[in-house]
Amino acid sequence: MINSPVKEEIHWTVTAEAAPECQQLDSSIDVDVLVVGAGLTGCRTALGLAEAGVSVALVDSQEIGWGSSGRSGGQCNPIWRQTPQKLIDMLGETHGARLIQTTLTAADDLFGDIERFGVQCDAVQNGWIQAAHTKKARTNLRALGSSWAAAGLDIQEIEGDAVRDASGSPAYAFALRHAAGGHVQPLSLTRGYARAAIERGAHAFQRTPITNLERIDGKWKAASTNGQITAENVVLTTNGYSKGAWPDLEKTFHGLFSVALATQPLTEAQQAEILPGKVTISDSRLAIYFARYDRDGRLIFGCVGSSERVDHLGGFHRVKRGLKTVFPQIADIPVERKWAGRIAVTPEMMPHIHEPAPGITAGIGFSGRGIAMTSVMGRALSAKLLGTQAGDLPFPIQPVTPIPFHGITSHLIPFAAPAMTLRDRFETLTDRI
Repeated sequence: MINSPVKEEIHWTVTAEAAPECQQLDSSIDVDVLVVGAGLTGCRTALGLAEAGVSVALVDSQEIGWGSSGRSGGQCNPIWRQTPQKLIDMLGETHGARLIQTTLTAADDLFGDIERFGVQCDAVQNGWIQAAHTKKARTNLRALGSSWAAAGLDIQEIEGDAVRDASGSPAYAFALRHAAGGHVQPLSLTRGYARAAIERGAHAFQRTPITNLERIDGKWKAASTNGQITAENVVLTTNGYSKGAWPDLEKTFHGLFSVALATQPLTEAQQAEILPGKVTISDSRLAIYFARYDRDGRLIFGCVGSSERVDHLGGFHRVKRGLKTVFPQIADIPVERKWAGRIAVTPEMMPHIHEPAPGITAGIGFSGRGIAMTSVMGRALSAKLLGTQAGDLPFPIQPVTPIPFHGITSHLIPFAAPAMTLRDRFETLTDRI
């Protein structure tokens, strides 16, 4: 059998709920808050503000969900890569303790929002398998899981045959099962947040790039191609696409990439074996492998890539090899689509809130935890604009501080995925469970 050519096309654009009707800005308007960037963070921020009766404008230079939010794997992985104590060490007692409490409910809060706002996004909350690929990774995951379980999360250790039974993968011998994890159609979630914000009075504009932002008479004037927005406050939620949004903002993180594929729908028998019960999975590799189903039974499988060109430096070959490694029983299944997206990764692997000027706030840098934590950030940003004090936010407000040698290291990013993959292979050969 000859397989059809794989379409280079973002799978979520094909299966998403219809977008709310948005026009290009073609006039001048005045609002309390302007939100720049209509991804998950921006849309959830605008929704929180509109729900509170604040006049808000949401704008994007492309379309709602065009960037990272519409290219994500869509997995709700509800804990950080750090233990609770590490969060306190990093952020201080106040913010660390608040972030821990926020994390304990992050997944349930997300799925609660989906239900409360009537968002149709194929939401499934059946758990997340976090698998170890080496002995060292098993030790680290065991410590991570026990620390978060002690803090109050429902986490179960599984070993040996139980890992294969839970995941359908013969590649792992130890994993954590997080009961609160799940997955969504990420573009539908983004559009659903935007629709709910619009229904509550928010103005939303697409294909509206902000070409100039300046403070005049105590207010911010944001000029676009055919119009202008005047606002008391501006929130920047441009994340991995922050170049030009504010000086040096894009230098506070590195733009990494994710490559993903969508298979043809699996049979019922295959679905009963692979990720049974529609759980999600990701592992402990540097060039992480992840997988989940879409609503039609297609397996979505991904890993770290080298650019937004799917095949650059072997990206698609790498993800196909990963599929064979994790699920060898479907290694030859036809692939329908392949795509790539950008991830904003901070040095701490944690999101940032910045306040670089009076009336300007930025929330960026989700480092692969975007489905759950963009909603946390969106609620935090809207709370801040509604008067919550900085000490009561889950993330500290910090200055815009460029990563040292950012320009040099950015040029090396395309080679990061192949380098991480080589290291993962070496570790698997020398330290396999």
